[in-house]
Amino acid sequence: MRYDLVILDNDGVLVDSEPISNSILAGYLTELGHPTTYEESLRDYMGAAVHRVHDLVLERSGQRLPDGFDEALHARVFAAFERELEPVAGVADLLGGLVAEGVPYCVASSGTHERIRVGHRRTGLDEWFEEEWVFSAEDVGRGKPAPDLFLHAAERMGVPPERCVVIEDSPLGVAAAQAAGMDVYGFTAMTPEDRLPGAQGYFSKMADLGELLA
Repeated sequence: MRYDLVILDNDGVLVDSEPISNSILAGYLTELGHPTTYEESLRDYMGAAVHRVHDLVLERSGQRLPDGFDEALHARVFAAFERELEPVAGVADLLGGLVAEGVPYCVASSGTHERIRVGHRRTGLDEWFEEEWVFSAEDVGRGKPAPDLFLHAAERMGVPPERCVVIEDSPLGVAAAQAAGMDVYGFTAMTPEDRLPGAQGYFSKMADLGELLA
């Protein structure tokens, strides 16, 4: 293994949540008078913290989203997670391989701690992550593409940025890893390579990631 720490994005990398959450987000924004398609939600918000939704809506419409938007959105998303969410295929084997090789790993997500934990409990991934291995944009204030979250995770895990590798599936996440001075591999199950420029490599199945990391 060439790296001392593997930093995993959560949504779309560990749990197959992006189709669920972006469908709900697009529908909710449309209800509120900000017409948004599923494809537009993926383009604009995939991999982002919820403050980006507020910022872009205000920038484009001059209107603020209503008080309680975050809570209502999270309630809808969490309810859908409890019904539908599945782990990304092959991710348990990946984590098992990292454990077998003694390679430290953690999760660094734009989502809230509650969102991460709801998803992990639903999919059975909670057994793979100690509380101190879970990092959220809530911890740093600025989400991706700012490097803050990844730098915070590396510091807390005691590994220099240049010895870390990030696993990401969103343009914002890849940009954040690059800004943090870390290598990054792009997961292309939902996002084509040309939207993840600058990654050290690309893979479309979790089974192929181990070879890239070796």
